[in-house]
Amino acid sequence: MATSEAQKRASMKYFKNNVTQKVIRFGVNDADILEHLESQDNMSGYIKRLIREDMEKCKGSSEA
Repeated sequence: MATSEAQKRASMKYFKNNVTQKVIRFGVNDADILEHLESQDNMSGYIKRLIREDMEKCKGSSEA
C-alpha cells in the first residue's frame, strides 16, 4: 500500500523531534575499519554498543 502524504508528514515530524543523526566519513586509510563495520549484522547497534562499553570503562576508571 502506498504511504499517504499525512503519514509521510507524521513520520518526518517524529524523526525531527525524536531522532538525532550523525554522519561519519571514512577515508581511504580507514578501509579496514569500514570493512569491519560493514561486516556487522547491525552497524548502528554495533557502534552504540562500543560507545556504551567505552562509557562504562571510563566511568569505572574515574571512580578509582
